[in-house]
Amino acid sequence: MTPERRPSRRRKMPRLQDTVRLSADGVAKVLGDLETRIMRALWDFGCAVPAKQVHIAVAKTHLVSPLTVITVLNRMTEKGILRRAKKSDLLHYDARMTEPEFMAHASRHVVEGVFGFEPDAVATSFVDVWAERDPDRLDSLRRLIDQRIRERDVAADKPHRKH
Repeated sequence: MTPERRPSRRRKMPRLQDTVRLSADGVAKVLGDLETRIMRALWDFGCAVPAKQVHIAVAKTHLVSPLTVITVLNRMTEKGILRRAKKSDLLHYDARMTEPEFMAHASRHVVEGVFGFEPDAVATSFVDVWAERDPDRLDSLRRLIDQRIRERDVAADKPHRKH
């Protein structure tokens, strides 16, 4: 295979909707209600399971038809959020990312969208909200910023190699 035709080894990142539900909690900010319930069920299972098991888990707290769950499972697979594989003549579904990995991906997606506003206003708002909600964590934010500045400076000092 030529280098330009070689398949990428990097994991394809899930496609998330651009609409953020600010009043929702956690992953529900970037996923629909049923999608969020499905993700919770799959993370709780911790392994690939048939659609029927997903439906049973979701139906314990949310009245929904099996066909609707299957439709949403397939759409989430198309978005790259889930994996689907045939096992014993049944399609099994599982999350492509752990909950912490998904939260990090979703958080970055939201922050990248917010940067459509004026960057200084976004940074000021971020620090102000953080100071109001958890002032003790401001020190950890400062340390993180200092670390990124050091990493940037070290990278800038390294001589570039020619390939």
